[in-house]
Amino acid sequence: MKTAETEEHSVSASCFPQQENQKQEKQLEKGEEGKEPVVEETEEVELRRLLLPDVRDLPDTPPSVVESNFVRYFAPDFMKDGHDQYIYRHANGLCVIGLAPTHVALQAEGGVTSVDFNVGKSDRSELKVTGKRKKVIICDLVIRVKEELVYNAQHFESNTALCKVFSRDTSYTVRCCVKGSLLEVNSRLIKNPELLNTSADREGYIAIIMPKPSDWLKIKQSLFSFDQYKKLKNLS
Repeated sequence: MKTAETEEHSVSASCFPQQENQKQEKQLEKGEEGKEPVVEETEEVELRRLLLPDVRDLPDTPPSVVESNFVRYFAPDFMKDGHDQYIYRHANGLCVIGLAPTHVALQAEGGVTSVDFNVGKSDRSELKVTGKRKKVIICDLVIRVKEELVYNAQHFESNTALCKVFSRDTSYTVRCCVKGSLLEVNSRLIKNPELLNTSADREGYIAIIMPKPSDWLKIKQSLFSFDQYKKLKNLS
């Protein structure tokens, strides 16, 4: 025999089937004993994993300023055996040019002893870029990027000489590696060439060049990634 309550429920369900279905769906979502959906629990676990990563998944050493702010490319044996150079490209398109760790000058006994930006008929250290310009200042702890307009910058080919570095009586020509506008050379190297021996990838950089996007896409095809460079030079 049906009770009044059972009959009332049957009438309610038959008269309002949509509401009854929605009510049942909500009960299923909560699960047993009114628990929250499993999906939400999974998302919470994933969010916790991202915010609080397992220390076992972290690298042995934190990434350097250069690794965090630049994509590292290399031009090994550029126009001559042992003349290995790096091109660190910032997100704003600027390229920092310098000597790779395996450059022959850095491997020589005593390392680099002097730097001369007077190449041919031009002294790169006297470069004067008028107006405002894009600039990257590289130091141990921070990289400050100032984006401004550039006027009257000199445009060079990838094989254009930037400077000469000396190791005792031997000189090595350092080149642009990329086609673009020369914005700045690191004139501090003239008085302090030791920067090349101690921090060639930071304060010891050679120059800053701004290539056109189309030129960069062309030259990029001939450059090595950091992993390719390490494999080529048998670096660990």
